[in-house]
Amino acid sequence: MDIDDAYDNVGHIPDAEGYAPRWDAAAESCRKRLSVTGRARLGLMYGHGARQALDLFLPDAPPQGLTVFVHGGYWRRFDRNLFSHLATGLLSHGQAVAMPSYDLVPRVRITDISRQVAQAVTVAAHEVAGPLRLVGHSAGGHLVARMLAPGMLDAEVHRRIAHAMPISPVSDLRPLLDTQMNTDFKLDPDEALAESPVFQQAPEMPVTVWVGADERPAFLDQARWLAEAWRCGHVVEPAKHHFDVIDGLLDPDSAMVRRVLAP
Repeated sequence: MDIDDAYDNVGHIPDAEGYAPRWDAAAESCRKRLSVTGRARLGLMYGHGARQALDLFLPDAPPQGLTVFVHGGYWRRFDRNLFSHLATGLLSHGQAVAMPSYDLVPRVRITDISRQVAQAVTVAAHEVAGPLRLVGHSAGGHLVARMLAPGMLDAEVHRRIAHAMPISPVSDLRPLLDTQMNTDFKLDPDEALAESPVFQQAPEMPVTVWVGADERPAFLDQARWLAEAWRCGHVVEPAKHHFDVIDGLLDPDSAMVRRVLAP
């Protein structure tokens, strides 16, 4: 098996390079719309670095809880500004939605990013009361899963987690040791093991691992490994690939949004 090809999404999705510009335009439109009505609090700092900031989007009535969405990009690309529009479906159900950015490899290690996201979740949780839900895509799915490990979040925040949804997550980082991307990741065997959610204690709160049926076999495996290790929910959504599997977050009535909000 060509390990680089196995974990290459861009090379196997039609018009892959067109997704980021479309996300960017939709996200900017969403921020402008919410800002006009005072429902967007942009650039809240949770740490000291320029990328250690989050946007908080508010529903049109007092929030019934908070969902934190963590973006993907193989820990190497993207930031929160490309994904604001994905708050739409959850906002319609009275959820506040926080979206953090974080520092990227190779400037920092993946372990550092996990710590940053934990700090972002903690700061967002102090801004909005009520049940806490965690959703992340791809590398963000890995980061959301890491938040469930004992000690990653303080006990008060951890107790508030009502549901977590890693979407197309990387749950075992050991295969990445042999990829060209590891030039940026700088993973060694110890960090790959420590940062792999499949080796964490299975969490006590509800978890749904979600993946698209048309994704690369490696990502189907990664999702299955996590669901099996944690004995948790596992949804393989038909006719979805790695980039459009997150589209369900746009629709208040989608199966994905309903599952995020499930008790």
